[in-house]
Amino acid sequence: MPPWDKIKSDLSHPNSLTLYRIAAVPGIVILLYFPNRFCLALAALLFSAAAITDYLDGYYARQLGLESDFGKVMDPIADKLLVSCSLIMLTSHGWIPAWIVCVIIGREFAVSGLRNILSEKGKDISASWLGKYKTGFQISAIIPLLFHYPYFSVDVHAIGMVFLWLSLVMTIWSGADYFMRFRGLLRTHG
Repeated sequence: MPPWDKIKSDLSHPNSLTLYRIAAVPGIVILLYFPNRFCLALAALLFSAAAITDYLDGYYARQLGLESDFGKVMDPIADKLLVSCSLIMLTSHGWIPAWIVCVIIGREFAVSGLRNILSEKGKDISASWLGKYKTGFQISAIIPLLFHYPYFSVDVHAIGMVFLWLSLVMTIWSGADYFMRFRGLLRTHG
């Protein structure tokens, strides 16, 4: 197989895309250690490329029949690592409120725990449409927050903050929805 075909095959495999998302996290964290305009722009671009793989890995898994147990477990973990580490680094610079990050990450832990219980019971652990919107709002917030500095007189940080508040609402709503849908299971789980 020619090298280009091998690369193309690897990049279109859902598990490879999930692993790329995980591998992008240290790069984003390192770039955020140097909060200058150049490093932040690179971090935002790397985050954006990693976020695109979130859509592509699910698309390829469904379209090519490549769904796997590895993907079902690692895809949400990769998402949580990407979002959580980026938010934590933004908080370390004082650019976003820490309490919002605590709510977002706390929801992720709580829903992950519930998903583990559901998985043990053989229930569907797929993300709901609310969960997908929540992720979309989080990504839409983090990208401009990573750019941080104004560009062409546009306060991208303010735009990111609007999306961060919207993602906070979606985070709470989707988490509450998840627990409400499975509250009967939680009462009987012991």
